[in-house]
Amino acid sequence: MKPTLTLSNLSTPPQQRGMMLIEALMAILIFSLGILGMVGVNALAVASQSDAQYRTDANKFATQIINQIWVSVPRVPSIPGDPTSAPMIAAASLNAFQHQATTDANCSFSGDPATDAVVAPWVASVMAAGTGLPGATAAMQQIVVANTASQLNEVTVTVCWKAPGDAVARKHVMKSVIN
Repeated sequence: MKPTLTLSNLSTPPQQRGMMLIEALMAILIFSLGILGMVGVNALAVASQSDAQYRTDANKFATQIINQIWVSVPRVPSIPGDPTSAPMIAAASLNAFQHQATTDANCSFSGDPATDAVVAPWVASVMAAGTGLPGATAAMQQIVVANTASQLNEVTVTVCWKAPGDAVARKHVMKSVIN
């Protein structure tokens, strides 16, 4: 006579019940932690990309104003009365480009705004919504002209901004000698 198989013969012993459920829950937990890790890495990548874009934009703005100063600064002949002599910048003419020239390490500059007509539109473009830098104000932008023997016609442009979530302002500094 053949033994018959019944459901009672195929059931698992009492100590094995629920193990498959625990294994499934552990697999779901590990999968969820992996997904959360990927979301965190993605958020960090987006923040790093935004920071890189802000730095690129700050470099663009600093380069833009230095180029405008190069083109706009008046030049005089190096030999007075001889229009064929090499043009030279009168040191005092660069001073019109200074903006918020009082130095402060916290991107909160003070001093007089620039008197040259190219600086005010530049400051407005740095602050422009959508195309400028986030959190930028006029008091956060600075142009300093140095006219000493060792730093003749040296222009230092400091562009500051404060991205959402930043505790302190960030800055980009560019120096150039205008001749």
